[in-house]
Amino acid sequence: QVQLVESGGGLVQPGGSLRLSCVVSKRTLSTYAMGWFRQAPGKEREFVAALTWSGGIVFYSEAVRGRFTISRDNSKNTGYLQMQSLKPEDTAVYYCAGTNRMVRLTTNEGYDYWGQGTQVTVSS
Repeated sequence: QVQLVESGGGLVQPGGSLRLSCVVSKRTLSTYAMGWFRQAPGKEREFVAALTWSGGIVFYSEAVRGRFTISRDNSKNTGYLQMQSLKPEDTAVYYCAGTNRMVRLTTNEGYDYWGQGTQVTVSS
């Protein structure tokens, strides 16, 4: 069973930065890719970014492209989401997710494993 644990959320002012981390336990070749999603109050969970562990293929949503950077450290089984130029509309619970499939990596349905989420609040 693959487990994911996020950390790094918090309160930040507009224009500020945060880095989220996602530690993946038991990551093997079967854990093909990692994604980040977010869910704001009253809204559905939406795709933010995704990264394959081995091939470095990256996807971003239009809402975060150019401001967020997804990356990984294979030696630590850890993925990251560097968030810059944060806006109040980025406020949400952020989830990391893992999958052993190479399909629909920009959708909730493309992932088999989920973390518990970390709150990011952007407010002055």
